[in-house]
Amino acid sequence: MTHPRGPLDGVRVVSCSTAQAGTVPYTLMADLGADVIKIETPNGGDSSRTSSVFPGLPSTYFETNNRGVKSVTLNLKTVEAREILYRLVARADIFGQNFRPGAAEKNGFGYEALKQINPKLVYVSISGYGPKGPHADLPGTDSMAQALGGIAQAYSTPGQPLRTGIVSVADETCAILAFGGMLAALHCARSHGVGQKVECSLLGGQIRLMGWTLTTAMWRNRDPVTGQARITGTSQRPGISASFNDIEGKPLVFQLQGRDKWQSAMTALGFYQRLAQAGFADLGVAIASDDKRHELLGLLDELFATGPRERWVQLLRAADIVAAPINTLLEASDDPDVIANGYVTEVDYPKYGKTLKVHGSPWEFSETPARIGIAPELGEHNDAVLTELGYSGAEIQTFRDNKII
Repeated sequence: MTHPRGPLDGVRVVSCSTAQAGTVPYTLMADLGADVIKIETPNGGDSSRTSSVFPGLPSTYFETNNRGVKSVTLNLKTVEAREILYRLVARADIFGQNFRPGAAEKNGFGYEALKQINPKLVYVSISGYGPKGPHADLPGTDSMAQALGGIAQAYSTPGQPLRTGIVSVADETCAILAFGGMLAALHCARSHGVGQKVECSLLGGQIRLMGWTLTTAMWRNRDPVTGQARITGTSQRPGISASFNDIEGKPLVFQLQGRDKWQSAMTALGFYQRLAQAGFADLGVAIASDDKRHELLGLLDELFATGPRERWVQLLRAADIVAAPINTLLEASDDPDVIANGYVTEVDYPKYGKTLKVHGSPWEFSETPARIGIAPELGEHNDAVLTELGYSGAEIQTFRDNKII
């Protein structure tokens, strides 16, 4: 029995996608063994190839979002290139695009056109706002979805303007949801012979990301209080999720629920006697009023500032309290649990003569582990893919001479 290359070995994907939300789903599929063909324009390819390029290194943006896929160049404004695309689609399981709404239809690869070629095709379309609504035809970006989706408030500081963040959470969330959606549709196609169009949007993904906090806001009809801490629950069963700085200004966070956990945590830290003297032997006291809440948080600020966060985190974890340092991006990339689980790994780049740290896989499969590749050169797989489609060497050269590929 031949061992599969990955859990998605045998799945064929064609992607006419650029940027991040439109490419990450297919990189995840390639990590897991799918055969992913990325269609690019012959004159320069995906514009993100030139984003975030540092001397002696490939583009961090393009590499992160396109590793493991195959690059085929097609000038889809030509009849010959569209015919090649249709041949690819005829044998594909999944087709993806994130063009501005209406552009795929205009250029001959909308859903209605491609399902005539392959009725079982899973067609994935990613947009900014979603397929309906007053702004459905507008282009979208990560910052737009962050702005509309509520995450700016979620991480805001009271009294400060709301701002979107530097990490592309809207793009990445949409991409991961698209990945799940296309696999669900693929299961339906293979089980019931029914292909379909799957539509995802940056805005829709960001709304899903807000989770139960959004539900709470809607049911209460008011926005949540933001800041360094949440003191939640009732006076009978209070909870806290809070962040504080240590003696060097390094932040940490801990979270607990219930009076017993509160006493255990504060005792482990050596804070309990001081808190009891101030009237906070019971966390439920802080539920009573904003003044009490602010008084408690101010006292905890003072106490955590007396020692190093490594010690505080160690003491809390030993008491079975959830606690962690608040990592910077670089600290996160070196976190011992991140490294041990392969969430960050290293890959050889022969062209650059370097071994570089990259994203690993967020999944671990016991029998078919993910394999981390590198991004392709522009048009690197033209000859191999076209030959597999049945084109001769002379025909491929004619395509190249006529700027079709």
